[in-house]
Amino acid sequence: MLNYIVRRLLMMIPTLLGITVLSFIIINLTPGSPVEQRLQAIQMGGAMSGGAGGGRDVGVSQDVIDALNKQYGFDKPIHVRYFKWLGNIARLDFGESFKYEEPVTSLIVSRFPVSLMFGAISFILVYLICIPLGVMKAIRHGSRFDQVTSFLLFVAYSIPPLMLGILLLVFFAGASYFDWFPISGVISDNYSDLSTWGKIVDRAHHAVLPLICYMIGGFTFLTMMMKSSMLDVIKLDYVRTAKAKGLGDKAVYMKHALRNALIPIVTGMSGILSIFFTGSIIIERIFNIDGMGLLSFTSVGARDYNVLMGLIFFQSLMFLLGRLFTDILYVIVDPRIDFS
Repeated sequence: MLNYIVRRLLMMIPTLLGITVLSFIIINLTPGSPVEQRLQAIQMGGAMSGGAGGGRDVGVSQDVIDALNKQYGFDKPIHVRYFKWLGNIARLDFGESFKYEEPVTSLIVSRFPVSLMFGAISFILVYLICIPLGVMKAIRHGSRFDQVTSFLLFVAYSIPPLMLGILLLVFFAGASYFDWFPISGVISDNYSDLSTWGKIVDRAHHAVLPLICYMIGGFTFLTMMMKSSMLDVIKLDYVRTAKAKGLGDKAVYMKHALRNALIPIVTGMSGILSIFFTGSIIIERIFNIDGMGLLSFTSVGARDYNVLMGLIFFQSLMFLLGRLFTDILYVIVDPRIDFS
């Protein structure tokens, strides 16, 4: 297994390079570079200042354009810029944000705690609830419990996150009905004055409504996948044999069937390390959460190349490590699997 892990880690290097090459080319060929946006800002500023004189057209000299290209590093060919970026990455230098004018690393780190909180909590809660619920639905397949829970799950799945977020705010955040939860943000204004336990409670209080929106989509999918996998295992010969030997239902389902039923579920855990960079533009907009989703959206609109490449690099690295973690989980769940 150790040899396999080493091989996979070595294979990540060319894979990661391939992802960054394609991403760098696509991002840099997209119209509306930071230089173009800066030129538009200069022209609009000049037009505004000359508005009283009839709104004359404001030109920008070639010297200004050349200076901006040099400032942003666009005075060199794209392949030279990529290798320069790659060399900086080897020194853990992701450059400076064009929009925020601060190092990319510190910008990502400042959004990191919010994304980690929502990503980790939603991931843990979804798996802790969906796996037992899926097992119960499989064991009681066709019963009233199975039908009612299936109906509720598909109703929840059909609600768009945007609409769900608005409904939660209207009904539970003081807009019209109940004033149970804060309307926005992740902490209260007096957060620094609270005790340690008070800070935990305050964050949990702010996180309830956004977490519901984060979880609602994957909740239904994972529950039904667990049920389907469990139903397939229950029909196998070795399960029927265990029942014929007189073993109780609990021993048959929990000891013999569950372990094999978890194998397809483990596949979905490849994104476990991606929770560090989880984010939703819609949810973060609705609840005014300054996380990775909003940072990505803002960076795309501003053509903030350094931030986008930093986010892509970290997300790709976490996904590749997550795939390796999934393979290790396969061996833990089913020792018959051998990657050596």
